[in-house]
Amino acid sequence: MSLRVLSVASEAVPLVKTGGLADVVGALPEALAPHGVALTTLLPGYPAVTAALGKKPKVLHKWESLLGEPARLLAGKFGVGSGEGHPLLVLDAPGLFAREGGPYGDATGRDWADNWKRFAAFGRAAADVAGGIVKGLSFDLVHAHDWQAGMTLAYQRFAPAGPQVPSVITIHNMAFQGHYGADLFPALGLPPQAMAIDGIEYHGGISFLKAGLASASRITTVSPTYAREIREPGFGMGLEGLIRAREGDVSGIVNGIDPAVWNPASDPALKSAYTAKALGKRAANARALEAEFGLERGDGPLFIVISRLTWQKGMDVLLEAADHLVGIGGRLALLGSGDAALESGFHAAAARHPGRIGVRIGYDEALSHRMLAGGDAILVPSRFEPCGLTQLYGLAYGCVPVVSRTGGLADTVIDANLAARQASVATGVQFDGVRYQTLADALTRTVQLFRDPAAWRSLQRAGMGADFSWAGSGLAYADLYKSLTVVP
Repeated sequence: MSLRVLSVASEAVPLVKTGGLADVVGALPEALAPHGVALTTLLPGYPAVTAALGKKPKVLHKWESLLGEPARLLAGKFGVGSGEGHPLLVLDAPGLFAREGGPYGDATGRDWADNWKRFAAFGRAAADVAGGIVKGLSFDLVHAHDWQAGMTLAYQRFAPAGPQVPSVITIHNMAFQGHYGADLFPALGLPPQAMAIDGIEYHGGISFLKAGLASASRITTVSPTYAREIREPGFGMGLEGLIRAREGDVSGIVNGIDPAVWNPASDPALKSAYTAKALGKRAANARALEAEFGLERGDGPLFIVISRLTWQKGMDVLLEAADHLVGIGGRLALLGSGDAALESGFHAAAARHPGRIGVRIGYDEALSHRMLAGGDAILVPSRFEPCGLTQLYGLAYGCVPVVSRTGGLADTVIDANLAARQASVATGVQFDGVRYQTLADALTRTVQLFRDPAAWRSLQRAGMGADFSWAGSGLAYADLYKSLTVVP
């Protein structure tokens, strides 16, 4: 008999995505199926999600008032890759989710003022579903993702009968915690004891992420190093004390990527397909990428960036080092958006170095594939990175990662030090501390490695030979679930 797990999240590919959370949630059903886990995913009823259910979706339950809003629970199927038929539940609450814009805010990027209500209602509904509100639908465990699903576990914990099934919460990024004022507590419908230091209270207010962390049976992050880092003030974002107090319940499982989607041998977006044994075929992709970004040919590496342009991602330090990158013979193709000052700064850098730096503001999935196939090295100088996916894509495409030694970047990239190179296991370049000099030194070291063709090919092939599919991560999640449950 399969272990029945309810996965509760605010986004999942291919239905809705703003970041890596969606990739993980969308991949988990397929990754877990071989390990005896039947995963059902619950999502909010954003317009794109409800549209995917068709004109007459099956209605499993109705709430006359879910935190004051009428709502329905709808059923359907979704999946990525070969997994097109995994169970999907959707909370159809038009007053909360049927809006133009993104999952969390309007078209200008401004957060919806009632996000507290939207995701509290989502958590209330999830707890109801986990508690058996739908006849014939039961679960052995609940897996909540990030602050948007954190209230699920608080509603379970503080239900009159207490939690009926064990739970796991995964932190995809500790920086986002769902903080709101204490004045909203009465509207949540929780008992008074929930507003306590070991409940959802946080510095006089409330925190949806803390609600989940304090209530879950187990806590996971998306890499072992990040699981250790969040015990410290620099990474714990104010919740490091709670993490240290629950240290024995905290672990890290590295994200995977889907080799059916991220595979240069079969990627339809590429000018030329290639394998680790035919790296010469990457040249056609490089020429196409140079043309697309208006870059000149060069004998140094073509660095790429596919990133949000934010402080977390170290983009301010990369902007500071842009002149050095060009000065040592490198070129740069950047795709991303974010902080307006950083966007302007990179445009200015491109204007200073025409033909050497190309910038594209926004996000384009197909272009990101072409960049990975045509670039020589992908830069990920994050100040903190719970897991990161772009470095994994870089490894798969022979685009050598240059990363800061933090979180999942430290766990997935093997630095090209002398011992690792001699053993032919090095896959990239790591550096400590996100500062101008450390990044500049890493860029210089990368250029030196690139100018040794045999050393560079060794890095590419070692990275392309690494297994970052979901096979190992799926097994790790399945083992965690099974450690918390007893299945007849």
